[in-house]
Amino acid sequence: MARIVPDGWQTMDAIGAMRREFETLESLAQGLPDEYTVYHAVHWTNIERSHAIHGEVDFVIVNQAGHMMLIEQKCGPLEETPDGLAKNYGAGKLKSVPAQMGRTVNSLRGKLARVLNGAYIEIEHLLYCPDYLCKTPQTVGVMSERIVDASRRDALCTVIQQILPAGIADPLYAQVHRFLCDVIQLEADASALVGQAKALVTRVSSGLAYWARQIDMTPFRLHVNGTAGSGKTQLALAEYRAAMEAGRRPLYLCFNRPLADHIAAIVPAGGVVCTFHMLCVRMVRQSGSVPDFNAAMAFEQLVNACRELAVPLDLMFDTVIIDEGQDIKAEWFELILRHARDDARILWLEDPMQKLYRHAAVELPGWIRLRADMNFRSPRPVVQLLQALVPDGVAVVPASPVAGHDVEFLTYETGAQLLDQVKEGVRLCQLAGFATTDIALLSYRGRDSSRILSYDQLGSYALRKFLGSYDGEGRPQYSEGTLVTDTVHRFKGQSAPAVVMAEIDFEMLGDDEVRRLFVGATRASMKLVLVMSERAAARLLERLDVCPTPA
Repeated sequence: MARIVPDGWQTMDAIGAMRREFETLESLAQGLPDEYTVYHAVHWTNIERSHAIHGEVDFVIVNQAGHMMLIEQKCGPLEETPDGLAKNYGAGKLKSVPAQMGRTVNSLRGKLARVLNGAYIEIEHLLYCPDYLCKTPQTVGVMSERIVDASRRDALCTVIQQILPAGIADPLYAQVHRFLCDVIQLEADASALVGQAKALVTRVSSGLAYWARQIDMTPFRLHVNGTAGSGKTQLALAEYRAAMEAGRRPLYLCFNRPLADHIAAIVPAGGVVCTFHMLCVRMVRQSGSVPDFNAAMAFEQLVNACRELAVPLDLMFDTVIIDEGQDIKAEWFELILRHARDDARILWLEDPMQKLYRHAAVELPGWIRLRADMNFRSPRPVVQLLQALVPDGVAVVPASPVAGHDVEFLTYETGAQLLDQVKEGVRLCQLAGFATTDIALLSYRGRDSSRILSYDQLGSYALRKFLGSYDGEGRPQYSEGTLVTDTVHRFKGQSAPAVVMAEIDFEMLGDDEVRRLFVGATRASMKLVLVMSERAAARLLERLDVCPTPA
């Protein structure tokens, strides 16, 4: 049986196209003898770094003499063009397979020559396309004997051994092994993987955005009940962009101002992104009035003023997307629907587990309801922790392709210990490879009662936090700093690779406490650290078999 590097791949889960990589890895492990080592460039402990070896090679086979074979795997259909075999990546983008393989071989040969002081290494190459049958092998740009297509995919290991015999053991193998282990970076730099992890999660969670938009109904009234990380935001953005491309005008409405500001920064211009109260402000100002936010019950007065106003034409929309529906008050519902044209597409997106306010839920009788229980964003250890906390009947299914890190628990008793443990939590994230800009420090408490948010700096970490004010164009103003710091409430709807959730303190672990923990924990896409009071940790341990690190 061949040795696989990195190891541990048998315990990893894979879905979609990456599952095909693991199937090939299993075939190589079982089909090649002990004299061979297989280096897998796409490996879950390294977050599918498809460019890890060099270029886009998928597997490197090394015999005991230190000679190697590069295997490029192309799944799905290919195209035989006048310039040779090509892979179509959509939008008319064709990538030449022979050119790609040639660049990879030449580049790797040059790097090895420098590392090995000119020692000769055979570098063979092989194209493996298990789903495609080459019609004219002589014109695809790769020698026919170096192609394993659908007609002989079961002979992959035999072909490898024919081209690259096991050879005689040579000390050169150890040098090649060190080189490849260095190139594929077995000790992952988490910060360097953040973008790749985000792209991967975006890809595997895109199913909701695709299938929800295939539903055909008139009028279009879709109610999506989706857990955190299920792809609700991707669906909302896909619907928003589709409306713009069709010449229709979308409204993206949510409860949370920071989420509205975040969405507004990433969608194309032409629609409107705002909170319900921001929409009310537009209505009132266009009527000639000026809202008085210093008055008692200012927001209630704002909503009541809107009830008496007719909706102007420029605030009527062809698509209306309501995000964070669980936080929208029932009495606002009809006011929101007034902004939808008669033939408008309306989507209501919510997650009842993220409901942090106790008002009555909006009823949507007659709407088509779609459930999405798979969390693609949060690491499996985070979801497994939450599964032990959520009420019976609430489904949260771990589906992230990212292995992630174990959840870490830090406890404190005094205010000084709290600050020390917060700094320790940030340090743990940095030790795991995350840059400060990849970390979000979230307070379990509100802005006015948070001790952390009263500081501009914690040790060597300058905090970037909301100042409570907006510039002349309505953009929120933040302090200078690199460590994003906010409350769980304000950060809802957003995420960060690493999250330190601090100031977690409660006497009893009731429904409200579980919901707030759920919201904060699901903001982390790769690593989570919980900084808890001793009494809160004791309540949590009644449900979890976890040993926190004391102050």
